[in-house]
Amino acid sequence: MPQPLKIAVAGALGRMGRQMAETIAADQRLELVARFHRPGSVGEGLVERDEALALADVVIDFTTPAASAELAKACAARGSPALVIGSTGFAPPELAAIAEAAKTIAIVRSGSYSLGLNTLTGLVEQAARALRHDDCDIEILEAHHRFKVDAPSGTALMLGEAAARGRGIELDDVARRARDGLVGPRRAGEIGFAVLRGGGIVGEHSVSFLAEGETLTLSHTAGDRSMFARGAIAAALWVARRPPGEYDMRDVLGFAAV
Repeated sequence: MPQPLKIAVAGALGRMGRQMAETIAADQRLELVARFHRPGSVGEGLVERDEALALADVVIDFTTPAASAELAKACAARGSPALVIGSTGFAPPELAAIAEAAKTIAIVRSGSYSLGLNTLTGLVEQAARALRHDDCDIEILEAHHRFKVDAPSGTALMLGEAAARGRGIELDDVARRARDGLVGPRRAGEIGFAVLRGGGIVGEHSVSFLAEGETLTLSHTAGDRSMFARGAIAAALWVARRPPGEYDMRDVLGFAAV
């Protein structure tokens, strides 16, 4: 039997950090070798970041954009371990730092680690390619719990990128993230985003293609966080064998080659 893959969990005291530790502990292919949180965090078996990096083959990170960017720099400076990033809401300098780190280590970064959601992404790209922008509008709706701090969600933006890719355009050129007041008629080719926050919603996403006389809606609902943990584990098992580079779940699932 092969040796278990050694995993460290960043953001260990957060919701996803706790879920990751529980899911890893139940998987015989993996060994949870370290858990760490913010500098100075103690108790609950936590270690400092540098100790965790020395022990792990892969670090799974669901923290914040700034923390993820710093973690990527630290892993790259050591030349290991590989990294699975589930944080969302990155600013351009943080993305640039991760891209630079990926020249040295293998990194998977995704707005969602759900198999179903990543399948939805592929369907959205195909639908956007088939339904022309001059007679079909695209609107994306997402809903999350009251504690989520970024909007639109990383998953919603991932779906927007898929729709834009299907139409051969850049999302930044057509995204409409908010409407308020007297905004005038909808611009042709726009990709709109709407956001709901409240209660304990784990994650709901839908993409509607709206034409005169008909609407096509593709949607996904997350039942619990274990779904994301299982996807992150699949990414960790995959990225541990990869050369340096920045990858996403389309690579992990083999969709990028299609």
